[in-house]
Amino acid sequence: MNLAGKYLQTAKAQIEALGDSQMPHIETAAGWFAEAMSAGRLVYIFGTGHSHMLAEELFYRAGGLARVVPMLHPPLMLHESASGSTQAERDPNVVGELLKQYPMGGGDVLVVASNSGRNACPIELAMVAKERSVRTIAIVNAEHSAKWASRHPSGKRLGDVVDLVIDNCGVEGDACVPLPESGLFVGATSTVTGCLIMQMIACRATEMLYAAGTPPELYQSSNANHDERNAALIAEYKPTNPHL
Repeated sequence: MNLAGKYLQTAKAQIEALGDSQMPHIETAAGWFAEAMSAGRLVYIFGTGHSHMLAEELFYRAGGLARVVPMLHPPLMLHESASGSTQAERDPNVVGELLKQYPMGGGDVLVVASNSGRNACPIELAMVAKERSVRTIAIVNAEHSAKWASRHPSGKRLGDVVDLVIDNCGVEGDACVPLPESGLFVGATSTVTGCLIMQMIACRATEMLYAAGTPPELYQSSNANHDERNAALIAEYKPTNPHL
């Protein structure tokens, strides 16, 4: 089997492990999404580096929940400076800037995606959110996080400070396919499993809201004659979502 096949095989195994072990946590997260949205509150999603893609996964796309707000702070992303983002995600003081742009409060939900669960900025954000009575969910690689010390001054990892942890069932270091006789690995999986988790939560939350008689507002494909529907949602949510 070549390395493409090995990656596919490993990714499938992680998805199966996720399905076997994480469904109760996904159910809880979906319930929190549904409760917040039915009360007119928002779901904020945050990640640094490549984990920011999980924030974009549920935002403004076909089937996307209108009450999702991605937290997209350029210094923590990759497009301006990849090395700079690595330093920024280790700085807890960045959270002050984040909260100026995303004023979350009681009744809202925050999802923090961090494969390692050790960097100071995601941990600090989760801690401050809890102080504001925001329900907090972490998506982490439990195996990796358990093996590496926190970079937060408290010494706590992300999983220690949130209300709910969902394990992406990845391997230490994320890249999962070994290169023979090199000691190196290729083929990261945290985006594949992380985005899967986000969509599973969204699908189940939508189902719950329909069952309760409070169907959520959903974006549909802009390339399938849904411009009028999407424009109405943009107009409604632009005041609370800076990325619309």
